[in-house]
Amino acid sequence: MKVVTLDMVRSNPNFSKLIETANNNLEVMGYTEHGLRHVGYVSRTTANLLQELGYDARTVELGAIAGWIHDIGNAINRKNHGLTGATLAFELLMRMGMDVGEIAAIIGAIGNHEEETGLPVNPISAALIIADKSDAHRSRVRKKNFDAADIHDRVNMSIKKNYLAVDADKRAIRLVIYMDNTSATMEYLQIYFTRMVLCEKAADFLGYKFELVINGSIINRQDRVAARKPLKSEKEVSEEG
Repeated sequence: MKVVTLDMVRSNPNFSKLIETANNNLEVMGYTEHGLRHVGYVSRTTANLLQELGYDARTVELGAIAGWIHDIGNAINRKNHGLTGATLAFELLMRMGMDVGEIAAIIGAIGNHEEETGLPVNPISAALIIADKSDAHRSRVRKKNFDAADIHDRVNMSIKKNYLAVDADKRAIRLVIYMDNTSATMEYLQIYFTRMVLCEKAADFLGYKFELVINGSIINRQDRVAARKPLKSEKEVSEEG
């Protein structure tokens, strides 16, 4: 079997066309950006998270591959896109000669990254869930189609900064968000509540707790952060690009 790398997957025209089509389909449906910016963010953040947690280099690269192709199922339909994406990925990775065990780890992650049907089943899937759900930011809003009446556009536009970090001292994976008054925490939770619950399960799978911090307060735990600043024990793992 061939060692298939992230660079090989990124340069594969079949995956590129599926990512492009998926993003175009979602634009027609009125969804936020799901193109190269999003998949690049999820790929890098999945890999960085696995690396920071001490996983081996090959697991880190498989996480990066899963992140790059996790949304290709949207080329078929938004509903159950994790499951259809896993099916598409299996065939294409097999054609590339990837080891079946590695393919199984990747498609298990892709097939479980959505809150409607998914649960963390391996470290790659857990890291992918957290990376994907952390990507809420004004850069995802399609500016030419911005609709202030749409809650998804409002929430994303309100997020002026966010980052995902690992706090090894407290064994916490922390998503830190700063919102302006374009939207509100309640609206964020209307969209992201079930996704954050899945992030809690994913962090637990990895042996960590998950903390959602919005404008200085930990939303999903009883302890609170005073004078919210990056902690010395935090190592940021998310990357905009």
